[in-house]
Amino acid sequence: MEAPHLLGKVIIRGKIEAKTGLHIGGSQVKLEIGGVDLPIVRDPLTNRPYIPGSSLKGKMRSLLEKAKGKKPNKNIGTPEHPIRIHLCDNPEELQGCEVCKIFGMPSSPPEKGQKAFNEPTRLIVRDAPLTDESAGELEGLELPYSEVKWENAIDRMTSAANPRQVERVPAGAEFEFELIYNVFEEEDVERLKHVFEALSLVEHDYLGGHGSRGYGQVVFKDIRMWWNSKADYESGNIDVAKKAAVNDGYDTPAKILEKFDEIKGKIELGRA
Repeated sequence: MEAPHLLGKVIIRGKIEAKTGLHIGGSQVKLEIGGVDLPIVRDPLTNRPYIPGSSLKGKMRSLLEKAKGKKPNKNIGTPEHPIRIHLCDNPEELQGCEVCKIFGMPSSPPEKGQKAFNEPTRLIVRDAPLTDESAGELEGLELPYSEVKWENAIDRMTSAANPRQVERVPAGAEFEFELIYNVFEEEDVERLKHVFEALSLVEHDYLGGHGSRGYGQVVFKDIRMWWNSKADYESGNIDVAKKAAVNDGYDTPAKILEKFDEIKGKIELGRA
C-alpha cells in the first residue's frame, strides 16, 4: 500500500455552546467529605472544564457509523467489557467507507491471500477549552465553572431513594473547538461534507453522559474554515489570520452542508 501523499489541510474552528448542562466525566483525584459523586473533567493547570477531543471525535464516529449503516464488527475492548466499533474487513470495502477513510483504522491482520492494510486518519480533533468569556461568567459559582445537580435512583420494589450529585457545566457555556482535516487524495475534498454531517448528528443527539436525561445538548456555531495547500506549508504561508475563510457566511453545520458544493469549489481552486 502506497504511503499517503499530503495535498493540504483544512483548518476548522468555531464554538460549541452547551444548550443544556454538560457532563463529561473526570476522575475523583482525592476523597472529600461531601464531595461530588460524579465530577467533570478539568484542565489540571487552570481547573477549567474542557471537552476532550476524544469525546467529540468518538461521538462523531459513532453517530456517522449508525447513519451510514456500518456494522459494529470489531471489539476494541475486552471479552468481559466489549467495545464494538466498525472497521473495514478488506481494502475493497475500505475504498467506499466514509467512516474508516475519515477517522482512520489500525493495521488489520490480513485475510488469506491478502496483504495487511490500514488507513491514516483524515480528521484530527483538538481538546476544546472553555472560552475566556464563559470562564469569567462562571467563576462565581459555588464550584468553579460548574454546577451540581442532585439526582435520585428509585428502587422499584421499596421506593427507597439513592441520591447522588452530578457535576456539570451549566447551559450557555461555550468552548472553542478546532478540527484539522488532512487531504490525501481528490476524493477527500468530497468526503469533508461527512465531517459536518457528523457534527449535525451530534447536535441532534448529545455529548457526554446522561444524554437521555436531558444533559449534553450542544450546537456548533461561528464556524470558519481555511485551506492550507502543500505549497502553502512549503512557503510558510499558513497564517489563517491572513487568509479568507472558504465558508464565509455559512457558519453552522447545516448551512455548510447546504452550500457545500460552493465551499468545495473554493478548496479545489485553492489546491489547483
